[in-house]
Amino acid sequence: MKPAKLIDLARRKGAVIATAESCTGGLISGAITEIPGSSDVFDRGFVTYSNAAKIEMLGVDPDTIKTFGAVSEEVAQAMASGALRHSDATLTVSVTGVAGPGGSDYKPEGRVCFAIAQNGTAPHVETIDFGPLGRAKVRQSTVSHALNLLSAALS
Repeated sequence: MKPAKLIDLARRKGAVIATAESCTGGLISGAITEIPGSSDVFDRGFVTYSNAAKIEMLGVDPDTIKTFGAVSEEVAQAMASGALRHSDATLTVSVTGVAGPGGSDYKPEGRVCFAIAQNGTAPHVETIDFGPLGRAKVRQSTVSHALNLLSAALS
């Protein structure tokens, strides 16, 4: 979904959005805030690239990171829930993944975990394996998918 359409949908629904981003480094927030009038529906973005930032800014339990790894649905869910708690948002999206280059057999390049959290609803989590598309394409694919998840949550 195009960011402008997402903003219109959020405005109609009375939603306020925040992001918690690791592998995208703020690109989702950037895509949303590039649109004039986004301040009507966008509260803030957390760029939590390091594990320490995930813990300090979002309240992710260090044991969750230790047990499941930073690139996991469990950490993505904790990030989205933390963004909801630490903002004025009613809807949050989080992303954590391996943009590349590199990866491992267990967590290959192109794997990204997503979570959506919103007031009064159980969090939604999913993992997408975009494949070894290269860092820029994995990050852009992640932004597009995150915007689509936000839109679906509002629909």
